[in-house]
Amino acid sequence: MLSRDLPVEEARQQMADNLDKVRKKIEMALQKSADPAREVTLVAVSKRQPLDRIRALAAAGQVHFGENYVQEGLEKIKDLENLEIKWHFTGSLQSNKARFIPGHFSLVHSLDSVKLARALQKKAAELGIVQPVLIQVNLAGEVQKAGVDPDHVPELIQETGRMDHLDVQGLMLMPPLADDPEESRPYFTGLRKMRDTLEQETGRRLPHLSMGMSQDFVQAVEEGATLVRVGSLLLGPRPGCTFNAYAG
Repeated sequence: MLSRDLPVEEARQQMADNLDKVRKKIEMALQKSADPAREVTLVAVSKRQPLDRIRALAAAGQVHFGENYVQEGLEKIKDLENLEIKWHFTGSLQSNKARFIPGHFSLVHSLDSVKLARALQKKAAELGIVQPVLIQVNLAGEVQKAGVDPDHVPELIQETGRMDHLDVQGLMLMPPLADDPEESRPYFTGLRKMRDTLEQETGRRLPHLSMGMSQDFVQAVEEGATLVRVGSLLLGPRPGCTFNAYAG
């Protein structure tokens, strides 16, 4: 955790220590998993975090950062363009803002409709690039959360398969809020099994599972995550916010 009262240099050292602790937990979780050789990418969720913290964490060796809001993300990408950062878009994305994503974000975690896929495809085609994406699945059927109904995921994969400027690389999940991280485990297991079934049925490789945040990334890694989205445990509480592990 990062105290708001620490001097700048001490706070930077604390973030480096936080990064080391999270990486060690990922490694320990991998050793307990069925696939200990799997590569897990740590995405530092930097939404509403000040630039100096992002710089400090990048200086400690963190490469992948995730933003949830388009405008904030674009501003940070511009302000930090001198750093070797790979930016992920991890928040809910409206199709009318999709044109701002290709060319700026290396991976979109939250594709949840054909309409959004077409908007991303159109802009990526204009730029002459291929945009990597993950399909967000609403495995728990929570009406307040974004994500594709599990029954509609095969259809979305089929539709995106016709789009030559999109590359669906896997699935993403946000489980229901829970005080006990073990309550998230069945959802992580379920997403992994869904991915395996989809690969068999569609013949497409879906190598990535983006699941697990500050509260439950250990359980996610144990169940097959290849990307985990961790925010406050790395960068400290967001200014003006109390700590919430499920905010990333």
